[in-house]
Amino acid sequence: MNRRQFIGKIGNTTLFLLAGGAKIIGTNYRNNNSEFVFLEAEQFEDFGGWDLDQQSMEQMGSPYLLAHGLGIPVMDAKTTIEFPSAGIYRVWVRTRDWVAPWKVPGSPGKFQLLVNNKPLGVTFGTNGANWEWQNGGLVEVDNTAKINLHDLTGFEGRCEAILFCKDHDFLPTNDLEALNKFRRSLLGLSDIPEDGGFFDFVVIGGGFAGTCAALSAARNGLKVALLQDRPVLGGNGSSEVRVWPEGKIQQEPFPNIGDIVEEISPMQIEPKYGSRNAVNGYQYDDQRKIKVVKSEPRITLLMEERVFNVEIDNYQIVAVISQNIKSGKHTRFKAKYFADCTGDATVGYLAGADYEISNNGIMGMSNLWNVLDAADKEEVLECDCKDKAALSLSCEIGETEQPFPRCPWAIDLSDKPFPGRRNYKGQWGSDDPLGNLGGWFWESGFDKNPITDVEIIRDLNFRAMYGAWDALKNVDKLYPNHRLGWAAFIAGKRESRRLIGDVILSAQDFIDQKKFSDAAFPCSWHIDIHKPHKDFKEGFKGMEFISQATSGENYVYEGIFWAPYRVLYSRNIENLFMAGRDISVTRDGIGPVRVMKTCGMMGEIVGKAASICIKRKVSPRRVYTDYLNELHDLMRKPGNSRI
Repeated sequence: MNRRQFIGKIGNTTLFLLAGGAKIIGTNYRNNNSEFVFLEAEQFEDFGGWDLDQQSMEQMGSPYLLAHGLGIPVMDAKTTIEFPSAGIYRVWVRTRDWVAPWKVPGSPGKFQLLVNNKPLGVTFGTNGANWEWQNGGLVEVDNTAKINLHDLTGFEGRCEAILFCKDHDFLPTNDLEALNKFRRSLLGLSDIPEDGGFFDFVVIGGGFAGTCAALSAARNGLKVALLQDRPVLGGNGSSEVRVWPEGKIQQEPFPNIGDIVEEISPMQIEPKYGSRNAVNGYQYDDQRKIKVVKSEPRITLLMEERVFNVEIDNYQIVAVISQNIKSGKHTRFKAKYFADCTGDATVGYLAGADYEISNNGIMGMSNLWNVLDAADKEEVLECDCKDKAALSLSCEIGETEQPFPRCPWAIDLSDKPFPGRRNYKGQWGSDDPLGNLGGWFWESGFDKNPITDVEIIRDLNFRAMYGAWDALKNVDKLYPNHRLGWAAFIAGKRESRRLIGDVILSAQDFIDQKKFSDAAFPCSWHIDIHKPHKDFKEGFKGMEFISQATSGENYVYEGIFWAPYRVLYSRNIENLFMAGRDISVTRDGIGPVRVMKTCGMMGEIVGKAASICIKRKVSPRRVYTDYLNELHDLMRKPGNSRI
């Protein structure tokens, strides 16, 4: 069976699972017209302009395709499928009306399903606040057909799967357990994961922390696997999220800590509007990170692998199991030691590690965005627009006006203040109004769970962005030649679960300049905690979308603070390290440590400590109790030194 053509050739039993039969004891699905085709969106041969979004896989069981066109319809996703036989099939599409949770008018995520270039008579993305199967009616096909996802708006339409079924009365279930069993049965995927190999050290998460941990461990002699669930490395510091890496590196008395961070960091640029955030994607230099990692022969780099399960034995992790976000294949990776660099503490949580997470007042997520002037040929030439060729042509012939539709489903900002509107700035915002659009303070999710609510938090950010641009273009009548240029669809998180180590670092420790014998990595960022901005939250309770950072004498500390090694390993899972924003700190202690260059230096220390664990056959804790001098010796060596 072709992996991209999930044809119903294995009988009634499989389709019975999709009917939710796995939960109906004593029921048997029988129908002589049970021929079907099931097509997951990630299996399209050509995504066109649609993006693959894996952020909610734990809630959905699968990634989905997103028509992230910023108000301009994206190119079709295309594939060709085979049918068990010619005939008439009922079509079901698993999708949602993404603004329905707010009970606002309109369904912006509209799209069509084309079969042999002819649209079905149903417009999708218009029913239901939750992910569910939308009935597409009947279609007659031969043995093969061309299938297109045809975006109608560019406003975040989404599709998770498509079902063609000859039983016209069949009703597919939305039960997650039944859906997952159906998928794996149909794909012929075993419940037993494939063997991904045995390593000294497996690092999960390819942001700055994880990338530096893998490089550091490999250069100190370990056989390393680095698992990342996106097609790029860098996390928040990649072209997908575009938060500029901050934090001072290479500080005394260990000036070589930060050497690896420097290798993978993008080159300094002249900031636009005073900020390096949300600039053009090439300036984050994704390829530089990948090139550095691939140059290390001891690292096995595995992209688009999302860890969803952990095997544990006697307080030690034996293996992690990942799912490839495109193929759905499960793979098992064994190791002696592991590093949770996921940001969400996914591995530690699954392993039963002690952790904390805030219940309210949590720092939100940003989906940064920018605008461009279509009359400026240089801006058009450098833009990341999905319709760049058409935009460039229009610019060449002088057609530069950029109308934008009204967005009644967005946050209504027609008569509300927001950063970027005349006379309003965000905290430390630019004097230029355009410099206040899409920056770090466009943030929401203060009252939501950053793991289980990631889709709705991101969507609220979208509603704020589209509402602001609608107000500026159509109410204030400004910027006739400007358009939305880019926006992150991958969330830039600030806060999530925090794993607990032998030391829990607090903000007061920074203020008091507490000294630790196991000083490991330097911190330089202020005690940076965000909350809804008082000037922009009126009328938006539960939907605040502009933040304010803590500032003033109570949130700064003198000089460089050296944080202890003991915040970088779990206190109850004996072979688990962590690096990044999920380390052992209090709610306020996360403020100074969460910037990316600082997280990268944590990774460097974790890699060095893991090498001592392998060499001495000891736990991460015993590096502190028995081999701290050896760790400090490694910290004095240049980051490019190799065993």
